[in-house]
Amino acid sequence: MSAADPQPVDVSIRDEAIRLGQFLKLADLVETGAEAKPVVAEGLVRVNGEVETRRGRQLVVGDVVELGGVAARVAGPAGRDGGAGGDDDGGEGLPW
Repeated sequence: MSAADPQPVDVSIRDEAIRLGQFLKLADLVETGAEAKPVVAEGLVRVNGEVETRRGRQLVVGDVVELGGVAARVAGPAGRDGGAGGDDDGGEGLPW
């Protein structure tokens, strides 16, 4: 734990939420879902600065996940195809 927090990299998800174990793999913080299980269970993962031991925790846009000095932030699908997109797209990522 250094004096400075790691700068998070934005990782886009397709839906409104994603489980922690899935996000760890998507963000390349672990290689497999099987690797995520012990890493989370041992308390090596932080979500928004707090230790998280539930692999099934639902993450939403804006959550920051840290593992081994690397951080990734959950980002919405706006930069991609837009997904199923029922959003207004007239605002700043507001959920309504």
